[in-house]
Amino acid sequence: MGYKVPPMESWSIELEKEYFKFSAAHFLIFPDGSAERLHGHNYRVFVEIDATLSEHGLVIDFKEIKPVVRELLDSLDERFLIPGEHPVLTHADRGDGVVEIRYLDRYYAAPLEDVLVLPMNNTSSENLATWIGREVKRLLEERFGEVQTRRLRVAVEETSGQRGVYRFSDA
Repeated sequence: MGYKVPPMESWSIELEKEYFKFSAAHFLIFPDGSAERLHGHNYRVFVEIDATLSEHGLVIDFKEIKPVVRELLDSLDERFLIPGEHPVLTHADRGDGVVEIRYLDRYYAAPLEDVLVLPMNNTSSENLATWIGREVKRLLEERFGEVQTRRLRVAVEETSGQRGVYRFSDA
C-alpha cells in the first residue's frame, strides 16, 4: 500500500459589495499608438482572499477588510487616471494647481486634485486590477500581519460582463 497524500484544503473570503465601485475618467493607448477618446466608467471591483484559517475560524473578519478595499477605491473615485509609466504620455504640474497631460497631439489640462498618476503603462482594467490587488496585499501585510495570504484575486469590471483580473499566488 502506497503513501496517501492528504487533500489540500483552502479557505477564502469573497467580497462583492454594491459599494465596491469607483467612477473615473481615462483613455487607453493601443500598441499602434492610437488612443481612445477621453471617457469614463463606473467601475465595480471584486476581491477574493485565500489565506490560512485563524484559530478563530476566519480568513479575515469581513468588517476589517471591507474598509481597506473601500479606502483604495475612494482614492480612485472621481479622478482622471493617468498612466505614469507610459513611454510617450507626459504630465507636468504647472505650479498653479493645474496638471498638463500630453499624448502626441492631444493636450489636457485639469485641476491637480482631479488627476491621479498611477504606476502603470496604461489605465486598462487589467492594470487597475493589478494596482488594487498589490495595494490590498500590501495593506493586508501592513495592517493584518497574522493573515497569511496564499492567493489573491481582484477583478475590475468596466462594463457589465467585462472585467480585467489580477491573481497573486505564493505557490
